[in-house]
Amino acid sequence: MHEYMEPSRRLPVQTFDVVVCGGGTAGVVAAIASARQGARTALIESKGYVGGIVVEGGTALHSFYNLYKPYPDVEKKQIVKGIPQEIIDNLVKIGGSTGHVEMLSRYDYDSVCTAIDTELYKLVAFDMLTEAGVCLCMNTLVVGAVMEEGYAPGSDRANENVAGIAEHGRRIRGVITESRSGRELFEAKSFIDCTGYGDLSAFAGAAFTEPNDHPVANSMGVGGVSIDDYCAFMRAHGAVTDYSEGIRSGKDGQVVRVDCDPRKLPPEIAREAQEIGMAFVTTTVHDNYLMFIKLNYKTPESPTSRDQASLAEVALRHRQMKAIAFFRKHIPG
Repeated sequence: MHEYMEPSRRLPVQTFDVVVCGGGTAGVVAAIASARQGARTALIESKGYVGGIVVEGGTALHSFYNLYKPYPDVEKKQIVKGIPQEIIDNLVKIGGSTGHVEMLSRYDYDSVCTAIDTELYKLVAFDMLTEAGVCLCMNTLVVGAVMEEGYAPGSDRANENVAGIAEHGRRIRGVITESRSGRELFEAKSFIDCTGYGDLSAFAGAAFTEPNDHPVANSMGVGGVSIDDYCAFMRAHGAVTDYSEGIRSGKDGQVVRVDCDPRKLPPEIAREAQEIGMAFVTTTVHDNYLMFIKLNYKTPESPTSRDQASLAEVALRHRQMKAIAFFRKHIPG
């Protein structure tokens, strides 16, 4: 690969009190909290929506309560409140969440199930961010950091064995972004790195590793299906593990979460699911819809590789098609 020397240019500068990089699970809450305290706050997000793993994972949120169910002497206690609870309250009002309903079986890692509609979550989060006065910078990518004391990431100093930025008295002065509005610099008094990959921290010189020890995943919603039949199929094989009931399409006492032990299913079914990395767990807040079917794919290299991530996207789309064929072949309803 040959190289090209990009000419220097002057960047327009925007100034805020707080810049939050990444509008995922943490970034949404951080930005709302900041703006509500009166800080001029910007939220920079690379996609056209917010929510991150909350909306891309699509399953129940883990977990607003302590792990009380397996332990009779442990008091039930809500440990996540505040803005996250406001989000759930707003979702419940428009039929976008079950609220916190108790797990009725397999509660060794979650005592409650908080299922959500992933699309309504995006809407509610946008509304709360806007109401708080957050400056939304969507479809905007963080591409660099400008450090104080003349330190520029990418220089020789950036290649030092850095244990931490603060240890060397370095401070982020600004974040460089790219969007269809061009290349810009966002300056602020404080920066919050809520990117899934820790991008801002890496650009600022923080040390990191890439263990590549977990599959990447893609989740999809599936329409025209019956979670009741899905659950009954698993129950007929004695395979049900996770199980919870709550409000579904406005009616209480309905199945909203179910999972199974694939080892108890017919071997052909378990094998075919394993071949495409399909997990059986799903949740829903609507009739005739599975909110979330997850497919896993193990990349041979770190998913920070653009080329590997691109290959994974293609492979996962094919796995989704195979998952639909799998459902039609094996699962009633």
